[in-house]
Amino acid sequence: MQLIKYTLLLFILTTSITSAQVNFDAKVSKNKLGVNERLRVDFEMNQDGDNFNPPDFAGFTVVGGPNQSVSNSWINGKRSFKKTYTYFLSPKKRGSFTISQATINIKDQIYKTTPIKIQVTAAVDIPKDPNDPNYLASENIHLVAEVSKTSPYLNEAITVVYKLYVSPKIAVDNWNEIDSPRYNDFWSQNINTKGQKVQNGTYKGEDYRYLVLRKTVLYPQKTGKLNIEPLTLNLSMRVPTNRRDIFGSLLMTRVSKTVSAGNKTINVKALPETGKPVDFTGAVGDFKLDVSASKTELDATESLQLKVNVKGNGNLKLFKLPKISLPSSLEVYEPEHKENVSTNLSGMQGSISDSYTVVPQYKGKYPIPSISFSYFDLKTESYKRLSSDEIVIDVLNGPSNNIASTENNVTANNKQAVVLNSDQFAFIKTKTDFTEMQQNYFFKSNLFWSLLLLPFLAIPLAIFIRKKKATRDADVYGNKIRKANKLARKYLGNAKKSLGQKEVFYIALEKALHNYLKAKLHIETNELSKDKIKSLLGGKGVEETVVNDFESILENCELARYTPIDVVTMQEDYDKAAKTISLIDKQAR
Repeated sequence: MQLIKYTLLLFILTTSITSAQVNFDAKVSKNKLGVNERLRVDFEMNQDGDNFNPPDFAGFTVVGGPNQSVSNSWINGKRSFKKTYTYFLSPKKRGSFTISQATINIKDQIYKTTPIKIQVTAAVDIPKDPNDPNYLASENIHLVAEVSKTSPYLNEAITVVYKLYVSPKIAVDNWNEIDSPRYNDFWSQNINTKGQKVQNGTYKGEDYRYLVLRKTVLYPQKTGKLNIEPLTLNLSMRVPTNRRDIFGSLLMTRVSKTVSAGNKTINVKALPETGKPVDFTGAVGDFKLDVSASKTELDATESLQLKVNVKGNGNLKLFKLPKISLPSSLEVYEPEHKENVSTNLSGMQGSISDSYTVVPQYKGKYPIPSISFSYFDLKTESYKRLSSDEIVIDVLNGPSNNIASTENNVTANNKQAVVLNSDQFAFIKTKTDFTEMQQNYFFKSNLFWSLLLLPFLAIPLAIFIRKKKATRDADVYGNKIRKANKLARKYLGNAKKSLGQKEVFYIALEKALHNYLKAKLHIETNELSKDKIKSLLGGKGVEETVVNDFESILENCELARYTPIDVVTMQEDYDKAAKTISLIDKQAR
């Protein structure tokens, strides 16, 4: 009987301990995902707690959450409790990341989750689900990489143009790159695309608007199949829903979408071996060779510049110029290499040159042999050789090479005794005129007295500056004006830096205008109203058109958050704000 009692007591104690055990865990929807996918993170606990602190989610952007859910149930007299904090994350770039520890306080004890490692890969293909609310966005926005040639030769230029196609049905508010292609096994050069405007075009037979985001020139450095990695963007947009407002217009909903241009594969052909010159260094394109000398007649020990120049269209930065071969009687220095190359969609264009400094040592005529240069011509798909003309350098005056060697031999075989001159020490002066040197001492000099009295003279100046500072610090009203004026300049500068980022730009512009009014009209933020602004500016003699322009800019700042705005409109609003502020400064009395 007692054994049964002890067994029952042990069971009760075990059950109470088990029920009192606290669990606080972190769970993720997947441990490996593409840069264009989303990650769900759940922080679950079986007892309620306080002061929940999530991790910093380094390497991710929080696109949703925290969403809190609580489940509390009784089954067969046993209570089951679960509380969950849910976050939705978007990767910023590829790599290995760690979801660090989250903490919570449960019954005056701190509990922590276990860190979780996440692997983010390149963009992956996501199956389309017609029932997904993001389906409309994915069907009406496309990021396309257009490759000029998919089967180039080694070191032949190709271009990749990235275009973002957007259907007129949706409006893109903002976008940013979250993964840029690395162009492994290519020499690459980006072409400046700033100032590009939205254009009208077609995509798969339908009308679209598109914007050129990036242009890149590539020179393949390996043969075979090479992969061009995708460009990936994160877009914030508004898409129509099935609901309508009271006026019959479709209601829009905000969607955040990640799009990718997809991988591109090109097959790089090797240059033909048939007819390949022995001195071929990898030049591919269309070139011209020019070898010139700065002068062909000079004296010994004078210098001339010998220039080897190749110009044309091709991989100018990716091969070496031919070397010159000169007689040993000409002293040659290391060449100075110069490049004057520009890159556009057709590839590199311009010229490269090596400039040699040549110094002849003896009189005579020295021929500079012809220099040859070979390259692969893409038009004819064959090798071509260019050769320069022979240049003759005529050294008019200077020692003769043969005479100099003869004189050296004679001197070596017929040595003569050295005759001492009786006045060989005549250059040493034995009689001199000494003069007394005046010594200048620092002690009791003018500089000494000036440095000694300077601290005493600086005391009144320090007192004056301190009084001025105290007076300025006591001027609370003036300090507010100066601070508001400083903030206006700061936010106006921030607005200029944020051109292209709609929400950030208009928030900074609105703050700049408000702080300018506070400084100019001596009013506080809570007193800002359209009627009062109009009244105060009119009272200071500001023209009515200028006041109306100022009010219209403020209205644009408010409406811009709910309407699609392009970069051109932002620039116009910024220029208009700067011009209006300048006119108010000139007209206000």
